[in-house]
Amino acid sequence: MHPIASRGADRRAGGWIVGPPRPHAPAVRLFCLPYVGGAASVYHLWRGALGDDVEVCPVELPGHQTRLREQAFGRLDDVVDALASAISDELDVPHALFGHSLGSLVAFELARELRRRGAGEPLALFVSGGPAPRLPRVHPPVHDGSDADVVARLRLLGGLPDEVLAEPELLRRFLPTIRADFAVFETYAYTPERPLTCPVVAFTGSEDTDVPPARVDPWAEESTGRFTHHVLPGGHFFVHTARTALLDLVRGELAAPSHPRDQDSRGAVDQ
Repeated sequence: MHPIASRGADRRAGGWIVGPPRPHAPAVRLFCLPYVGGAASVYHLWRGALGDDVEVCPVELPGHQTRLREQAFGRLDDVVDALASAISDELDVPHALFGHSLGSLVAFELARELRRRGAGEPLALFVSGGPAPRLPRVHPPVHDGSDADVVARLRLLGGLPDEVLAEPELLRRFLPTIRADFAVFETYAYTPERPLTCPVVAFTGSEDTDVPPARVDPWAEESTGRFTHHVLPGGHFFVHTARTALLDLVRGELAAPSHPRDQDSRGAVDQ
């Protein structure tokens, strides 16, 4: 979680994308969705790290960082509907979607919504540290629980920065947005739908006890396309601690000349 507000950020798509556009159209735009309590800034170091042809587009949800004055959404359908509308003008080039933890669920439903709207499917759907959407939840909901319940859940995930722990007033300031993020995940109800056809590339932390590989493998059922599962060193937030390895894998996928369906790779796990 990175709740400290940034200032002076370039904003696009009505504030949904943070950062200036490329001077020239990229080969692909990668929309990056954050985790509970996270913000567009968690992908700041990704900009320029995937090569000249890939434009990283960090997504900022209402109520977070550069949009602190806006009301946070508490339902996934509302997030996806608003986001799909906001980025419609950004889909003039091929796109890909990356989401970590809660962001993986948002990315998945965004892919399905964009397909419904006739925008096509992403070149690849990257799902990181997130359980497959059709699986039942294993933790009791905390979005409507006590502050202590919310904080305990954050501690379990390992997403509570030291500066927030040291400032209870700061934590209380951001708890409503954090609760809303948890509500987005905890009130989600999976609806069966025609599978996607794009490649699904999944990532798991080798020490992530919250989302172990067994809870990630069923992502393979969400697409008839190629499924690849990479296990990277680290806990739930390997997206930061194993960033170099993660970016190398994302870059390799997006640099591929084509994205054929490869049934032989479905369910494969790299460790």
